Amino acid sequence: MSEDADRPIRAGRRTVRIQRPGKVLFPGRGGAPEYTKGDLADYYHWIAPHLLPHLRGRPLMPERHPDGIDGPRFMQKNTPEHYPEWITRAVVAKEGGTVTHVVCDDTATLLFLADQACVTPHRWLSRTDRAAGPDHPDRLVFDLDPPDDDFAPVRAAAAVLRTLLDELALPAAPMTTGSRGLHLVVPLDGRQGFDEVRRFAHDVAELAVARHPDRLTTAVRKEDRGDRLYLDVQRNGYAQTAVAPYAVRARPGAPVAVPVAWPQLEDPGLHARRWTIADALEQARTDPWAELPARGRGLGPARRRLAELRD
Repeated sequence: MSEDADRPIRAGRRTVRIQRPGKVLFPGRGGAPEYTKGDLADYYHWIAPHLLPHLRGRPLMPERHPDGIDGPRFMQKNTPEHYPEWITRAVVAKEGGTVTHVVCDDTATLLFLADQACVTPHRWLSRTDRAAGPDHPDRLVFDLDPPDDDFAPVRAAAAVLRTLLDELALPAAPMTTGSRGLHLVVPLDGRQGFDEVRRFAHDVAELAVARHPDRLTTAVRKEDRGDRLYLDVQRNGYAQTAVAPYAVRARPGAPVAVPVAWPQLEDPGLHARRWTIADALEQARTDPWAELPARGRGLGPARRRLAELRD
């Protein structure tokens, strides 16, 4: 079989054909290994049991790189008509109409997206398969965005936010982004709408900044941040997305956004691109978010505690 011959992969009741599996998506350079579309598909096949729980029921925005990570990037919103009928769709409202997103409910869909050179699945923070609907998120995300590749300020900021969230009785879990920073993910019960959730996240971030104004900022404009770490809460809005846990990033070496346990953040060797498609599965098997409660919390009690802390 030539490297450009289609390669079938069995996924449950379906067989997905990976076209041109030998096509290089991640060129090897600067010491980073080369990875092909076949490598990407294999990774998503292996990681599917750990990734799919974070994707099911959620509209996706696939980040596609048909010519590899050095070529044009396509952020796909509408599901193309030629996609198989067995792939789940979600029709959601947008200004002036609707948009039909892909929903990745199974391994076959994940593999099909890999065949379409979807390097990174970006997920909504709400679900369309629950009574609350897409207007009510069940995840809140703090995006810790450092000014450079130094990860020490990221670890320090995560500790600050964890302390504050503990005061608010809100469990949170950290995830390396596979790029530069870290996400803190807070499970919610889905009772509040996006506007309320984002206001709450902004108020929490502002209190963290008030406690550490020399290290943290909520300034949106980069020129206003200086060398401070940016606490970004803008992902907590309707139709906004966040990189999914165990998603590959479009960077040399195919780094992966990986959930971590809190004690792992104490490792001075940890950085945002610590894991790649070569070893992310090993981390996934440790179940790093095992202590995160399965049921999300409501924001009512946390909002009252936050008001007391701000007084």
